[in-house]
Amino acid sequence: MEGAHEELERRSKFLNSLIQKKKDVEHKKQNDRMNVRVRASDMPLSLQNHAFRFARDNLDSMASGKLDSKRLALALKKEFDSTYGPAWHCIVGTSFGSYVTHSVGGFLYFSMDNVYILLFKTAVEPLDI
Repeated sequence: MEGAHEELERRSKFLNSLIQKKKDVEHKKQNDRMNVRVRASDMPLSLQNHAFRFARDNLDSMASGKLDSKRLALALKKEFDSTYGPAWHCIVGTSFGSYVTHSVGGFLYFSMDNVYILLFKTAVEPLDI
């Protein structure tokens, strides 16, 4: 009986790994189509995909392909604040440095075309006055 349980567990792990590999391949294909390269991430794939789509739509809508980094950063911040709760921060540019502390599951650093985007969430605690 114990051997059967172990075999079932082994098969379950194997099938889960195949499913995850398929998801990873699909995610990579989607990123390639949008010209996205993830540099570092501590964020669920669904939120990453939301950020990629939103950033791509905004970059494509900018007049004559001229980057307005402030506008894109503000738009991403507002989108994530309204969808996932407050305290999102966004830095956009072609060259910048940073060192930030973020909430678990709330960090994404990626490039799209020649634009680098850092999106992260911090904890919000009410002030006791």
